[in-house]
Amino acid sequence: MRRTLAAAAAVLVVLLAGCSSEPKKQTPPPPPDLTEKPAAVAVDPGPFESGPVRAPEKGALVGAWIKPDELTHLGRLAAVDTLESDLGRRLSIINTYRRFEQPVGTPSDLEFLATGATLMISWATGDNRSILDGEYDDLIRRQAVAIRKIHRPVLLRMRWEMDRPNLRATMWSAGDYIAAWKYVRAIFREERADNVSWVWCPTAEGFFRGDAPGFYPGDDQVDWTCVDVYAGVNFQPIGELMGPFLQFAAQHPKPIIIGEFGVAKAWGSQRRAAWLADAERTFKANPQIKAVAYFESDPDGSGPTKQFQLTGDRAAFKAFQSLVRDSYFNP
Repeated sequence: MRRTLAAAAAVLVVLLAGCSSEPKKQTPPPPPDLTEKPAAVAVDPGPFESGPVRAPEKGALVGAWIKPDELTHLGRLAAVDTLESDLGRRLSIINTYRRFEQPVGTPSDLEFLATGATLMISWATGDNRSILDGEYDDLIRRQAVAIRKIHRPVLLRMRWEMDRPNLRATMWSAGDYIAAWKYVRAIFREERADNVSWVWCPTAEGFFRGDAPGFYPGDDQVDWTCVDVYAGVNFQPIGELMGPFLQFAAQHPKPIIIGEFGVAKAWGSQRRAAWLADAERTFKANPQIKAVAYFESDPDGSGPTKQFQLTGDRAAFKAFQSLVRDSYFNP
């Protein structure tokens, strides 16, 4: 009996000691090695059929979205001019965001076109089932006519990042998105807006989840495949972040545009610079990538993992400047 009580007391002491001890601190994982050989997918480097905006036979075009201090025509011009001056070159592609009802062809649009830039229009279309019901036919026709009157080839990202979970209420389903895509294209064709290269652009995360490929309208409907990829919450090499997308795109004979890419301020200046240098190597290692566009913006109300502006970060900006000045990105 005494031996049994003693054994029980010993077990109780061990349990209490375990409850009172402090938990071990978790050691954060080391940062990934960004000096290794970048991820590459063996694909035919082209040439590709890419619609009115022709993909370069060699190298890749480079562009950006540059958030202006004020969302006015003068503000947009000043933002682009300042960045181009700091980079020491003009950008080949200017990304611009439009709500469903906002027409293309503003004075600043025309100024960018006059400098030889190609517009990439990121068009936030509305509820897919309402589109299919014909509720927005007039609006879609007005946009088609406005784009036709530009008389210059444009890249059109119709409802980019359509696979985002927070858009499910208006996307409804992948099938609804594909049907709406074809519906809008048909209206553009009726209005003879034949200066559009159609760009299909989901998120890199959507390929890890596995739902992004279901939104693909088909090789006969898409001119450029595209992905938006960020080292935001997770700091990983860009080749790992968009690896599943590259595998998908390798199965489709289309040029790739990286519609948005960025590395967050949260990761510090030197690590941002290393990430961008790795991005440059990765783009070169994948000859199907024919255009890239940086997201030069700190969105309002965002934390450091969602702030991507390079201006003001000397080391990171220098790495981006090295990329855009490389002859590979001046085909």
